[in-house]
Amino acid sequence: MVGLLTWAEPQKGQRSLRLEERQILRMRFLQAEVVKSPHGAVLRRRVLAAGKKLRKRGVTQVVTPEAFDCEELLKKCGLRPVGTLALRRSIAADWVRTGLAAKGQPVAGARVAVTAAALTGETVRTVTELCLRHRYVLLDLPYGGEELCRQLRREYGVSLLLGPSKEQLEGAEALVLFDPRVDLSLKNPVALRLYDEGQALPSLALPPSLEEALPESANRGQLLAVLREAGILKREQIVVGC
Repeated sequence: MVGLLTWAEPQKGQRSLRLEERQILRMRFLQAEVVKSPHGAVLRRRVLAAGKKLRKRGVTQVVTPEAFDCEELLKKCGLRPVGTLALRRSIAADWVRTGLAAKGQPVAGARVAVTAAALTGETVRTVTELCLRHRYVLLDLPYGGEELCRQLRREYGVSLLLGPSKEQLEGAEALVLFDPRVDLSLKNPVALRLYDEGQALPSLALPPSLEEALPESANRGQLLAVLREAGILKREQIVVGC
């Protein structure tokens, strides 16, 4: 079971920590509700106590609150925040589109560069979606790009530029990185580091009937990531904003 750490406003006679099971869109979570405190040391003790209780119940990953800065305390308890890498890669093409629009860049005519250490299924899907939306797509791979290029031309009549130079990568309006590249400045108008969970996600929304079931204080990216991983949400139900 996945943990869910939430904040509660202090009330008279309220316990500082409450543990209970709850369902979100038919998925079960073990929720640890921690009462807020203006004293940092007190709040940290409560978070630590919550982490120990969650781990004792078999929880290993947790959806944290937004702007949560106590990850190290959870790690001490053997817990980790829910990962968002798979979600980030699944929305990459939509993220590029909204990012370009937010920067006032042309969308259909933009140059979009993709760099990756290997040709994975996620890379193929992203490059395919980008080629169908943008006129110029550049792909930098150590190997495997030729077959993808032939496939895209055969199935969709689109083409991409293989083996772009460093100057071409840095000159693209959007740069999508599946793996770190220390040789690039990342000063493109839009630069998505799909390997970096520290990069802020765009706004993510669900249809209204699903949106109302989500707790407001939970980390949106983590919650949608775990619901998608469990098969509760489909990729097309997640709407990417700016």
